[in-house]
Amino acid sequence: MRIIGGDKGGLRINISKKLKLRPTTDRSKEALFNILKNRIDFTEIIVLDLFSGTGNISYEFSSRGSKKIISVDKNLKSINFINEFSKENDLKIDAILSNVNNYIKINNETFDIVFADPPYDFEDTKYFELINLIFKHNTVLKGGLFILEHSTKKSFNNQMFFLETRKYGDSSFTFFKNINN
Repeated sequence: MRIIGGDKGGLRINISKKLKLRPTTDRSKEALFNILKNRIDFTEIIVLDLFSGTGNISYEFSSRGSKKIISVDKNLKSINFINEFSKENDLKIDAILSNVNNYIKINNETFDIVFADPPYDFEDTKYFELINLIFKHNTVLKGGLFILEHSTKKSFNNQMFFLETRKYGDSSFTFFKNINN
């Protein structure tokens, strides 16, 4: 696994097998950031990375110069890894140890991009709860994007704010756009 683009492009991310995480593949990540580079100016955005795991997605945003990145995960080992890797490689990321739903409920900041990569065994009801929480609590700025990574077996095209879904192997990215606020 590596950082794909930006000033840290090519930097390898060596994660311990003890973390037992399923990071977004380089192929999927590259496709995602190719989509985003045509839609946003990375240097002008504030990003929230939920279920951040290895920090893989946060590193990409930081490498591309995003103004602020917050990574949230409930796993202390993940948060420690993100903090260590970020410090060693001068990546500006705020890693927060928290349950994602609790964080959304107490957070009063809004973001240009919210990315979430829940565990693949996430129940459908939890996906819908997450989507609803994000928009109910105005986590995404007007015109901003919520990007949900999930199994291609799942579909969210009937959800409010749905924009599109892109499939890459067994993974999909579903984009939601906030048209309110």
